[in-house]
Amino acid sequence: MSLRVAALFASCLLLAACNKVNQDNYAQLKPGMSKVEVENLLGKPSECSGALGISSCTWGNEQRFISVQYAGEQVLLFSGKGLQ
Repeated sequence: MSLRVAALFASCLLLAACNKVNQDNYAQLKPGMSKVEVENLLGKPSECSGALGISSCTWGNEQRFISVQYAGEQVLLFSGKGLQ
């Protein structure tokens, strides 16, 4: 039984380490970055929307997220919540 608990705990740690929605990655965002650079850093966004050359993409969920606003293909603004 303790082997199962240890395996479950190790799996949870690995999943948490793979999450790219964190303070370290947020700190690497800079205005002017391209969408490609942001997706290389954070992965594929959870959702995107936009119109007239302005778009917004979000990674994560309601409790923990990074949101990036683009003008064309470049970062204009970004924000985050629940990052550790």
